[in-house]
This record gives sequence, C-alpha cells and structure tokens, in this order.
Amino acid sequence: MRGWTAFRPLRHRNFALVWTSALVSNVGTWMETVAVGDLVAVRTGQAGWTGLVAAAAFLPMGLMGPIGGAIADRVDRRRFMLVTTWLQMLAAGALTILSATGNASPGAVALVVFVAGCVAGIGFPAYQAILPELVPAEDLLGAVSLGQAQFNLGRVVGPALAGVAIALGSYTLAFAINTISFGALVGALLLLHVPHRPNPDRSSLWRRIAVAGRAVAAEPGVRAATILIGVIALTASPFIALIPAMARVRFHDDGGFLTSVFVTAQGVGAVAGALAVPSLAVRWGRHRLLVIGLVWLPVALVLYGASPAAWVAAVALLNVGAAYICVFSGLGTVVQLRAPAALRARIISLYFMALGTLYPIGAAIQGPIADRLSLGSVTVGGALLLLAIVGAIAALRPQFLRALDDLDAFPGPLAGDTEPEPAGTGSP
Repeated sequence: MRGWTAFRPLRHRNFALVWTSALVSNVGTWMETVAVGDLVAVRTGQAGWTGLVAAAAFLPMGLMGPIGGAIADRVDRRRFMLVTTWLQMLAAGALTILSATGNASPGAVALVVFVAGCVAGIGFPAYQAILPELVPAEDLLGAVSLGQAQFNLGRVVGPALAGVAIALGSYTLAFAINTISFGALVGALLLLHVPHRPNPDRSSLWRRIAVAGRAVAAEPGVRAATILIGVIALTASPFIALIPAMARVRFHDDGGFLTSVFVTAQGVGAVAGALAVPSLAVRWGRHRLLVIGLVWLPVALVLYGASPAAWVAAVALLNVGAAYICVFSGLGTVVQLRAPAALRARIISLYFMALGTLYPIGAAIQGPIADRLSLGSVTVGGALLLLAIVGAIAALRPQFLRALDDLDAFPGPLAGDTEPEPAGTGSP
C-alpha cells in the first residue's frame, strides 16, 4: 500500500474540506492565468509583455509573503484566510468586468493581476502554515504532497477549460468562472473547525520578520533550500510564464488550443510526479530523490527548449512537470519539517519570497531576450546554467547539498517551538 501513502490525509475532515475547495479555486485560477497570458500574447505579439504580466502577478506574491507570514503567526489563520479569499474574489470580478466591457488592455490587466498577487501573497503563508493543524504529524508529508498534487490538478483541468473558453472567443467566461470558484474556498473555511491559539507576542511586524530571517540563515537545511529555490526561480521557472509565447510565437498557435495543451501537459506531469514522489522517496531516500531531481529538471528543460515540433514539446513538458514537482516538493518538505511551529508561517513565507520574487524577475529578463534570440535558446540556456550551478555546488560545496538530507534540526532555540521576542505594541 506504499503507493497510497499520499492519499491518507484525505481521511481527515478538515484537510479534505480545504483540499477539495482549494482544488476548485485553483481550477478557476489556472483558467484565468492561461486566459490572461493568451490575451496579452494575442494583443501584443511579444514575449516581453507576457513575461511582464507574469511578473505583475507573481512578484507581489513574493514581496508580500513575509508580511502575510508575520500576520499569520499572530492571528486566527482561518479568519485571515477568509478575508484574503474574499479580496481575491473581488480582484477576479474586476478583471471579468474589464473584459466584458472591452477595457482589458495589457496595462489594465497587469494592474489587476498585480493587486490580486499582493492579496494572494499575504494570504498564502497562512494556507501553508495551517496544514499541520489539519492533519496529525504522521500525515504531514502526505498532506504536503497532496497540496502540490491539488495545485497541479488545477493546472490540468483549468487550462483545458480555458482552452474551451478561448476557442469560444470569450476571455470573460474564463475570468467569471474564476470569480465564482473562490466561493468554494469561502464555504470550506466557514465550515472549518480548527483551534485558534493566541500568540502573546506583541513585537513589531518587522521585528518578527527579522527573527524569521535569522532562523532561515541559522538552519542549514532551510538556508540551502531557500537558496536553491531562488536559483531555480531565476534560471528554470521562467519557462512557465513563457509557455503562451512558446505556443503562439514559436509554434504559431492561432486559436489558443496549443497553449492549453502545453500547460495541461506540464500539469499532468506534475500531478504524476507529486503522487509518485512519496513512494519513490521511501524506496530511494528523500535526499537522493531530491538530488536526482536537481539534475533531471535542467535536462528535461533542454529537451523541451530544443523540441523541433509542437507535439514533441508537449511530450517534453510531461517530463518537465514531473521533474519540477520532484524538486519543488523535496525542497518544500525540508522547510516544512525544519521550521519551528512558532515561526512556521514566517519561515515558509521567506522561502516562497525567494521563489515569488526571483521567478517573475527571471521571466521579465528571459522574455525580452527571447524576443531578440529565440524562446528555445533562452529556455535551453537557463537550464544549462542551472545544471552548471548544481554541478559546481556538488563539486565545491558538497556539505550544502548534504544539509538537505533527513537530519534532525540543529539543537538550540531554533529547534523549539518558541523564539524569545521582546514585548511591544507593534503592528499585527
């Protein structure tokens, strides 16, 4: 029954509620993501604009994450998630209205997705940090894996539905469905029963973020995972933002169908990878599987970037999706396991800050370069750079990779559930 390990958390009511509703919401979000990328690619014909809009969506998620993490470690996380979900629904509704009235210019779309990204960035750490309150400790790894599978199931279903909406000539429909989909998460949060443990800390928000920063720097595994996810965000992750341009510009997709196929292929590979990772980690060891993934990912991206035909690229994206989730889940698990409970939301937010800020920067850099060279050469170049960095680390700093192994957290204040902080009257 080893292969079913990742499904065990669904036995728990609270986790099943959040997981199912988040899946519905993510389907809507991916519909919007694909529709936004396609709309901008159609109206501008430039990969640079596609990368810029992706940056507008994801950069604030990274920048606002530490603020959201500091708040989530202090307040009732369920209520906090309700507020941010309502705000995301309002942003999606605004995009729907812009499209319906013919005012969805690239600039206006970028502004709305920027606001939505700010809200999502503030709320995301609470979602991640609440997982240990939804399942017992023995099911936490399965919950992390299922969370990633859920995200990528949305990546599979959402683009397919977006492709239908785009083929019907209606970006508005895709945006409207996303708006409605947030209602599922609101309903689940209203039904959720989790205890709220008041945090007596009254230090300032910036002080609490600084404490988390020191925690990340002091714990070798968390530090290594955060650095690596930042490197991957700059070199490899931009392929995600450039998928619509790859379909439209390189492979001359005129109807949006190929964009949907590409994103869906990546999602299918990611779901397969997420469900396989727990079993493979038991067989080979989590650390060995992570190291394999760090080599597998750039190799898979080279095959994708060098694909001579659209169908070859789609098949290659299956491989890319599985490799990407292997690395992402491995690094994320390191952070989840090593972060002290009292600092969990803040530490997770700093980890995702590295991803959320450097990924859109990488996309904004690689997009214009692709306009001057080619999308394939930029993807291959970024992948080879990542492979070179991983190889250099393995040869020159092997202890860096060893820090990601299944070792107990170092003793000291970071191994506990509390971190002494001065009392104060700072912001929440």
